[in-house]
Amino acid sequence: MKLMRYEKVGAVPVDVDDANGCRIRCLIGQDDGAPSFTMRQFEIAAGGNTPKHSHAHEHEIFVLGGEGIVMDGNVERPIKTDYFVYVAPNEVHQFINNGSSPLKFLCLIPHQLREMRGTCVAACGCDG
Repeated sequence: MKLMRYEKVGAVPVDVDDANGCRIRCLIGQDDGAPSFTMRQFEIAAGGNTPKHSHAHEHEIFVLGGEGIVMDGNVERPIKTDYFVYVAPNEVHQFINNGSSPLKFLCLIPHQLREMRGTCVAACGCDG
């Protein structure tokens, strides 16, 4: 079992093109013995965003705090604390913080993607 406060896991910048003010923590993954999913926590500063992208895997998102927009292709959809988002495979999406405080959310993805390089790593900046 792994049990700890999320702040104990270092946050690193999402260092990919078109990501602004975005940091990620890889909370649970294969290195922890999790057989199926990776759990990541993102924090996007006010005015920041993830890159607009798509990939062959799903994202399961739960908004922990703040408010913003998730781009569903070219459609803006508002999100805020306690909302959840399912991003299906190959859907074009982007998270934008249009609020005044950090936008924080959990993002779960399936492990088989850890073997991928390119779009997954480019999209999330997580090697974990």
